[in-house]
This record gives sequence, C-alpha cells and structure tokens, in this order.
Amino acid sequence: MQTQTNSYGQQLPDQVDRISTLFDAHLGLLADVRELYRDRAVLEREYAVKLKQLAKKATEKKNKNGLLLVVGDTPTKACTESMNNQNTLNHAYSEILSSMSAAAQDHINLADALSSQITESLKAVERRNDDYKKKQMQFYHAILAGRDKIYAERTKSKQKYDADCAEVEVHRQKSVHDRHAERSARQYDLQRLDMLNSKNVYILSTATANSIKTKFYAEDLPSLEDSFQELQSRLVVDFVGIVTEAQNIQLSHQDILKDRLTAVSAALIEVQPDKDQALFIESNIRPFSLPDDWVFEPCSNHYDTGDICIDPAPKVFLQNKLARSRAKLRDLNPALVKQRTDAEKYRVMLAAYATDNTPGDTSDAMNSYLDTAHQVTTLSTSACVLNSEINTIADVLGGDEGGPSPHVFKSSAFSIPTTCGYCKVSIWGLSKQGKTCKSCGLSVHSKCELNVPAQCSNVHGNYKASEILQSSTSAVSISESRSSVSTSTRETSMPSPSVHHDSSPQAEEMNRLARVIFGFAASSSFELSVTEGAVVRVLEEDDGSGWVKVADSDGEKGLVPATYLEDAGTSSLEKSEPSQQISQRASGVYVRALYDYQAQEPGELTISEGDLVELSSGTNGGQNYADGWWEGFSRDGKKGIFPSNYVELA
Repeated sequence: MQTQTNSYGQQLPDQVDRISTLFDAHLGLLADVRELYRDRAVLEREYAVKLKQLAKKATEKKNKNGLLLVVGDTPTKACTESMNNQNTLNHAYSEILSSMSAAAQDHINLADALSSQITESLKAVERRNDDYKKKQMQFYHAILAGRDKIYAERTKSKQKYDADCAEVEVHRQKSVHDRHAERSARQYDLQRLDMLNSKNVYILSTATANSIKTKFYAEDLPSLEDSFQELQSRLVVDFVGIVTEAQNIQLSHQDILKDRLTAVSAALIEVQPDKDQALFIESNIRPFSLPDDWVFEPCSNHYDTGDICIDPAPKVFLQNKLARSRAKLRDLNPALVKQRTDAEKYRVMLAAYATDNTPGDTSDAMNSYLDTAHQVTTLSTSACVLNSEINTIADVLGGDEGGPSPHVFKSSAFSIPTTCGYCKVSIWGLSKQGKTCKSCGLSVHSKCELNVPAQCSNVHGNYKASEILQSSTSAVSISESRSSVSTSTRETSMPSPSVHHDSSPQAEEMNRLARVIFGFAASSSFELSVTEGAVVRVLEEDDGSGWVKVADSDGEKGLVPATYLEDAGTSSLEKSEPSQQISQRASGVYVRALYDYQAQEPGELTISEGDLVELSSGTNGGQNYADGWWEGFSRDGKKGIFPSNYVELA
C-alpha cells in the first residue's frame, strides 16, 4: 500500500455524506466478497459448472456496482471505462473473479478452508468497520446538532433582543402619563438594562456562532472526513490482507491454479487506497466557499449600533461574564490537552499496527482513537466558545475587568419572601430560584447574579445593595422631568430567609408587646391585617428588612411593617398557653401523611407516612397558609408547616 498524500478534509470540504456513501460502497464490496467466498465454498463441492455460474453472477454484480465503488453515487464528471480500470481495488476484484472462473476443479478441502478462514474474517472486518462508520456518522450528526444549537441560540438571543427593545418602547410611552415618575423611571431603567444585556448576549452569540461556524468548516469537518479516509484505508488494507490469505490457501491446495492465483495476488499487492481515493476526489470536486459571517442587526423599532454597550450596569454584566468564562477555560484546558495527548498516543499505536500488517489487532486501539478524537473536537468547540467570549469582552472592556473581590454565589431556596439585593424585587420559592453569596450572605435572583459588581466584603451580613440601577443609563431619563417621590414601599422590604426563629412554646414564653399606631391591610398570605390601637405580640424582630412577624389576640400570625408599631412592654405567657392555643386555633380538620417528610427549616413539621395532622384555623392557617404549604398540629401538639402534596384529607 502507498503512503496517503491526498486528504478528503482538505480537498473535499463538507462532503461527509458522499464520503460515507463511498465507505458504504467499500463495506458493500466487503460483504459481496464475503458472500462470494462463502458461496464459492459451497459451489466448490459441486465442481466446476456451478463455480463458473457463481463467477459470472459476481462479475455482473461487480459491473453493476462498479461506478459506485470507483467514483461514488453522484460524480461531477462522467466515469469512463478507462477511469474504471484505473481503480486498483476494482482491478484486484476483477482478477479475483477471473481466478474463480478458472478454479472449476477445486476440491472439498479448499472449500472447507475458505469457509473457516476467509468468510468469517471478512464478516468480522465488515461488522467492525460498519460499527466504525455508524460511530462516525453519529458523531457527525452530534457536532452538526451542536453547531445548529449555537446557531439557534443566536437566533433566540436576537428574538429576545427584539422583544426587549419593544418592551423598552412600551415602558417609555407608558411613562408619559404615569403619575409615579420615579417608579416609571426605575421600571424603564430596569427594562432598558434587560434590553442592553439582551443586546450584548445577542452580539456575543453572533460572535460565538461565527467562531463555531469557522471551526466547524475548518477543523471539525476536515478532521471527520480525514478519519473516514483513514478508516477506509484500513478497511481496504484488511480486505486485501484477508483476500490475499484466501489466495495463499488456494495456492497451497491447487498447484494447477498457481499461475492464475499469483496474478491475483499481484493485483492485490497493487491495490492503492491513495490512488483510488485520488480518483474519487477528482471525480467529486465541487465549488465550495464558507458561508458569510453574521453581523449585528438593529431592531426595526429601536435604532442601535453594533457596538457592545459598556454603560455601568451592562459593564458589570460583561465583567462578571468575562471572569466566569476565564474560570471555565482554565478548567477546560487541562482536559483538552490530555485528550489530545491520548489521541496522538492511539494514532501512533495504529500506525505501528499498520506497519506490522496484523489485521484484527487494531479494534480496541481504533475505538479508543475515535473516542478521544471525538472528545477533542467537543472540548475544543467549548474552548472556542469561551475564547470567543473572552476575546470579544476583553477587547471592549480595555483592561477594566471589574472589582478585585467577586461574590461567590451558590443556589439557594427561600421559604419566606426575600428581597433581591440587586433589583429589590422579592425572591420566593423552594426550587432554587435565587443565589446567595457564601462570603457576605447577599441574596439575589439567579438572573441578577451577573449584574452584581465584584465588591464582596467577605464578611457575612456586611453587604450593600447594588446602587447601579439608581444612576440613569438612558439617553432620555424620565426621572429628570419628574419630582422625587418616596419609594419606601413594602415591595422592597421583605425579611431575609437566613433569619429563622424557634416557634416552640419555650421560645414564646417571653415576647415583647407592641401597639399598632397605623392600621394595615394584608395583601398576601404572609402578612397580617391589624387595626390602629390593637396590641400584638412580636414573634420575630425586624432583621433590617423593615418587617416584623407578630401574633394578634386571636393567635393569627403574619408580617406587618415595623414602622407601624410602637413598644408596649413584654408579656409572660402561662405554661399551659400552647395547649390552649392549640385548642383555640385547631380547625378539627385532619389530613393523613402519604409520604415521610423531614423538616428542613425551623417552623416546618416532620411527618411520617400514615400520621394524622390536624390543620390550624384562620385566614392564614391550615390550607390558607401558602401555595403548596399547609399548617397544622402533630399528635404531640407541635405546630408547623408541611408540603400539601405529601398529605390527603382524612
């Protein structure tokens, strides 16, 4: 076999399907030859007549599929008889058929040898190479899907950007008649920030899509095609080795066929995958050029440029994204280097197998090589995405890469309403809807994480809410033409989830009393309606959020604004009060536990399957406590909340 000098990847860009078809043709040839030797073993026992019939049948089959083997299914130039004869593999196969036509007098020993040593080997090579081909095509569709996913993300980010632009315009128009100027200005700034972030994400996704496109056509596809080419070469080498062995068997059994079989062996020796591949390339060269790069497309109803926005708030987003991308790249690079080293090791191993000419010994090495080569492509694609983001952002920031002390956020669940330290909107949910800094305890929405400046105090509880939104980032600031209006509303004053108080009877023996100086109407299940002059018991003090948890004379509990209360002394409760409260606040409605539930927070109730729990009463108790959570009493009188989908009415 000759050393390969023609490369599918370089000379046949983006023709994986045609190369796969060629590989199928080679597998088809292998199957044909295997069937040929199998049938020949049978026909050898029936002597010359049927052997000649088989050779004729095989010749017709070869003539029918000859063009597919030589130039593929859709060549760009017509295949002539001369080109057909130039294919060394096709010529060798023709010699095999000629030898069979003359081997009509072969005996049963030869048939036994052909059955046991040739057909089974061809079947193993065919099965192994068919697996290789399936693996290659699966990987091709995987990287194609990965590329299309990134393309789709770019399209999605463009749609998000267009929608946010439209929302900015809606907020701008609504603010004209809004009586609350500062609130309108804040809503407008928030929406505009979302639009600018969407724009930056859209530009980044465009840059990423262009990088992936270039990598896909310049690296991934050529690498995949070259792997196909190498597999094809090794398939041909294995085929030639097995068929050569078949010829040697015939030479040892039939001296009379020695001259003919020697000619077949010579033809097989002359098989040159490189020459045949060059003929295939020459017959399938098509014009090809890379698709054009994507560019930024302004929204139809919002004029903008293609420059990344580096206003204060969007700049923080970019700085945090830059730091995150660099951290991911640092983790990725060692894995990529290792995979490349392993791929080179397996390639050298395969080259050594080829030099030793030992068919059948390369299965494990080839599988390992293909797996590592695929992994290299996948990891290098991830690295390409990260490098594209890093380079694009770093060029725009020009060295201003944010504060020296970034927050270390982790996913958190919030069992009571909590204010986002960035956007001042409530966080609520048990399904990890927010993030909390492990160093300073700042809690934010997941979507706000990248908007928080890298200014962590590294002291738990010592943090300041971001002031970035308070400075106008718009070219037309609505707040400039409006008078300042106080915004100390309860929407920005929710208690922190980190404050949990023991609700057991022992913890409630001494409570501060407070007098309501302003009436308050509850607007959620977590709040408590109180009237002016009423005396309430303080259960949880103000933790800095501006809210206090209290209980009224009926035992109802909830949150009220801290500024609505004044101190009224303390109250010593009787030891028997818990049991009295249970009897006063129990509803008489029972539920049965369907599953075990272990309390995760103070105030929750541990229940076991089959337990009966009596629901509490009141507008904020029992089934009215909160969406997905009910309140009740266990058999030992302990009060707490539990998931409503863990119980059924008894």
